[in-house]
Amino acid sequence: MLICIKFTFFVRAFYRFFFFIFLLVFVSNCARTGRPEGGPKDEDAPLFVAANPPYESINFKKKEIVIKFDEFVKLKDLNKQLVVSPPMKYPPLISPQGSASKQIKIEIIDTLKRNTTYIFNFGNAVEDNNESNQLENFKYVFSTGSYIDSLTISGGIKDAKLLETPKSSNVLLYRIDSAFNDSIVYNRKPDYITSTLDTTVFRFTNLRKGNYLMIALKEVINDYIFDPRNDKIGFVADTIQLPRDSILSTPIILFKEDLPYEFKRGKEITKGKIAFGFEGDAKNMKINMLSKVPADFKSVSKFEVDKDTLNYWFTPFEADSLNFTITNNQFIDTFTVRLRKNKIDSLIMSSTIKGTFHFRDTFFITSNTPIIKIDTSKISLFDKDTIAVNYRTLLSNKENKIGFIFEKEPKQKYNLKFLPNSFTDIYDVSNDTLIYKVATKAIDDYGRITINVENAKSQNLIIEVLSGKKQDELVARQFVSTSTKLVFDLLEPKKYTIRAIIDDNKNNKWDTGSYLKKQLAEKIIYHKVINNTELRANYFLEERFTFE
Repeated sequence: MLICIKFTFFVRAFYRFFFFIFLLVFVSNCARTGRPEGGPKDEDAPLFVAANPPYESINFKKKEIVIKFDEFVKLKDLNKQLVVSPPMKYPPLISPQGSASKQIKIEIIDTLKRNTTYIFNFGNAVEDNNESNQLENFKYVFSTGSYIDSLTISGGIKDAKLLETPKSSNVLLYRIDSAFNDSIVYNRKPDYITSTLDTTVFRFTNLRKGNYLMIALKEVINDYIFDPRNDKIGFVADTIQLPRDSILSTPIILFKEDLPYEFKRGKEITKGKIAFGFEGDAKNMKINMLSKVPADFKSVSKFEVDKDTLNYWFTPFEADSLNFTITNNQFIDTFTVRLRKNKIDSLIMSSTIKGTFHFRDTFFITSNTPIIKIDTSKISLFDKDTIAVNYRTLLSNKENKIGFIFEKEPKQKYNLKFLPNSFTDIYDVSNDTLIYKVATKAIDDYGRITINVENAKSQNLIIEVLSGKKQDELVARQFVSTSTKLVFDLLEPKKYTIRAIIDDNKNNKWDTGSYLKKQLAEKIIYHKVINNTELRANYFLEERFTFE
């Protein structure tokens, strides 16, 4: 009897322990929000279930929209992804943001236009909470009129100059009616808008029949207003006619306009240096001193590389201010600069070559102030056998640098020594001793690219060799107008791109476009094979480049 009681107690205790363990595992599994360990990964995007008001509602008058999904969703990069067309003056309030929910709520603040189809295109912003599976190109559509507009048009975008077109450009449609004029892109939002998002193609849906102007913008601020100072623009030259036009046969070409010349201001930077700021094309910009100056007065002016600044250095003298005229053929500005600085720049000099001296390079000495005197008797150039090497100097008119031109030999070492007073700047300040050692490589350490240009129509072409991380650094350039063979020799082993500029106006440079003049940028064609292509040492690459 005692044994039976003990056995019964043991069985009950076992079942209690087993039940406790089962309950613990069950609760633990229920507490997990992700997929069960070892189960298949959820790769399905969330599903749109319903909306209130319903999708593609007509005679819409509500101020709130609720969109429901089959699972918890979150909104990612909503500010970049969401496009509301037509654009609203007051953006809608959309929630939740920063948390997950099974529904999205849209609160409309703006007054809606009559008889208009609206599209809330969320792009790829809607994704599920656990695995971040995107509901691609999700949109909600309604109409304030009695029907939903249904016409479409699609196309692509290409950058006029860049090898790769930037993504997330905006494409705008303006209805051509009695209120339309070309300047509308500067001051009014469009009638329809879409975005290329994560690609370079676009598609408009739910459009109304009519005639339209189509432009593309790569904006710094997505306000759908063209700002020539910051934005790139592209346009379709012909009027878009719906429903006739549904697919663009050629991409819209984006370009950055050249701004018209405008003088900004002059400012003293250091004693003896004034920076004149400007905007636009300053090719013919000139500085003229109006103030009375000493007999030994000297001045040098040079444009600062990659900046809208003309630097003006002058020998200082006692004066509280200086008066100038700034001219640009058509414009004349008179300007006074107050002088308050009491310290001139110290002379700083350096070499553009460090260590390896490639055959396509030129040895330059750069300075922060203009050099006006060179004493070659204090300069020496020797090879590794201490044999003097003949050279000539080249003083740049555009930058503060002096080039040393001499014949380079393979696998050679060169020593350049500049004694004190080799260089004297505009402030009568001279250099200290400068010593540089550089060395060349063997010829077979380099590669060669040969381009057979087939130019049947004798177009004016600018053939360029590019390199660098973004393939935008100019290595070599040739101008041709016939069919010919171009040899680009002694190229360093790295990646290269070949492109051609169709120089329509024969001015030997690439010209951008103008929206108001309806002028497209000059065409740039990238070689299909030599496009970010790796060139190895002692390797010769030969390709055709055909122009029809």
